[in-house]
Amino acid sequence: MACSEDTEKQQYSKEVAIAPKDAPSRPNARPACFRSTAQEILFILTVTMGVAMPSLLQGSTIVISSFVRKDLNMTTSQTTWITASSALTSGSFLLFFGKVADLFGRRGMLIASLFLFAVFSLSAGFSHNAITLDVLNGVLGLFCASTVPPAQGILGSIYEKPSKRKNYAFACFSAGNPLGFVFGSIFSGVATQLFGWRASFWLLAIIYFVVAIVACFIVPVDDSEKLPLSIQTMKKFDVVGATLTIGGIGLLSFGLSVGSDAPLGWKTPYVLVLIILGILMIITFVCWECCFPYPLMPMNVWRDKEFSLLIAILLLGFLAFPPMTFFVALYLQELCRYSALMTAVHMLPMAISGIIVNVIAGLVLHAVSNKLLMGIGAAAYTMAFLLVAVQRSGDSYWAFTFPALAIVVVGADLEFNVANMYVLSSLPKSQQSIAGSIFQTVSKLAVTIGLGIGTAILKSVSENPATSGYYAHDPFEPYSATFWFAMACTFISLLLVPFLKIKTQGHE
Repeated sequence: MACSEDTEKQQYSKEVAIAPKDAPSRPNARPACFRSTAQEILFILTVTMGVAMPSLLQGSTIVISSFVRKDLNMTTSQTTWITASSALTSGSFLLFFGKVADLFGRRGMLIASLFLFAVFSLSAGFSHNAITLDVLNGVLGLFCASTVPPAQGILGSIYEKPSKRKNYAFACFSAGNPLGFVFGSIFSGVATQLFGWRASFWLLAIIYFVVAIVACFIVPVDDSEKLPLSIQTMKKFDVVGATLTIGGIGLLSFGLSVGSDAPLGWKTPYVLVLIILGILMIITFVCWECCFPYPLMPMNVWRDKEFSLLIAILLLGFLAFPPMTFFVALYLQELCRYSALMTAVHMLPMAISGIIVNVIAGLVLHAVSNKLLMGIGAAAYTMAFLLVAVQRSGDSYWAFTFPALAIVVVGADLEFNVANMYVLSSLPKSQQSIAGSIFQTVSKLAVTIGLGIGTAILKSVSENPATSGYYAHDPFEPYSATFWFAMACTFISLLLVPFLKIKTQGHE
């Protein structure tokens, strides 16, 4: 009897010894779809580059905008559309491509989008007039919209069960969005300084051509359920919802983008019509989604209080974070007279701090209350915006701007990690791409609204500068006003944090 028990124990030990292939029973084991850890790492880096694509493009175009304007003799409105056109198409088509990815497959869509982005980035670098460049940037935004949902969907379907390994993967993935802007600015600044602004687009083309080649070999086969392209399938595709969301977000984003440069500002009739029509179409979209049996956006996710609160806090943060980085880069160029390279160097604290914060986030998501992490993020946001808001012309970069840039990414990265993990856990494996699309659409719409409001504040204060008080006759006053707006947004988000009940995520 004892010998029998010993034999059973030895047999059990042997089974445990060969368990690495038994991934499903061990949450922290490498997913079975990867042949090696190297393939897994390359896959995570590939999908991270996918989600970073819109931010990389935005960061690149912001740094080179003043140089492009001089070279192509662009008007202020045309210069604004270098960035606004990609944000418009990206935000408008995210939900559409999210649904397409979930229905018809993610892997092929991801690889094709990466290749096409590289091709059109190369083309944008050869633009010789404003219209061509603006249109091509709009096309690049379209491929950003078709890249993010499949990238996020594949990652969410592979790392389906909570685990520390999932936390590490998602921490790296979540870093793509906030850090993409920073590294886009830095790489673009270096390329522009050495070879001219066209090299910025060519560098993007080279990077994403390499990423696309790597993706062909390391992205696993998509095992999610796919539907054949047929009449029956198209009946399940929410065409009305797609039309309403594309039209609504597009019109609203367009109205917000052109409002500050319109002849009568925000009172210009066509601006008001665009904004009102956009809002009405979005409201109609919500009503339609509640009735249609196969909705583009499953409205039941909004019944989850934690989901809604997290999205609201994230939205308020993204109303402030990208506009803040945009206006910091602008005043470094306009007031401090820094070159593109020097502007990029002065923005470097964001990159260094962001990498550190994402490493920490991956280590603590399963162990520290995520409510606490959201609170730290909102507080870091508020403190950073306060620092850049109270400074004046001539004040030390090291005393105000440097610590603000280092702190602000703590808010962006912590909130993005927590919200991203929760959002992808709210919908089943078959709807992971649409889950990512909801998340990305909210953040892109927030960026568009924030930039529109920030630009309007900057213009208004520039036309009516203070003649007395703290900012009297100070050219920094318009920039400061945008930072006060950013701080107000994140302070409101800080007040929402106590209502969260979310604890830890990613524990086994």
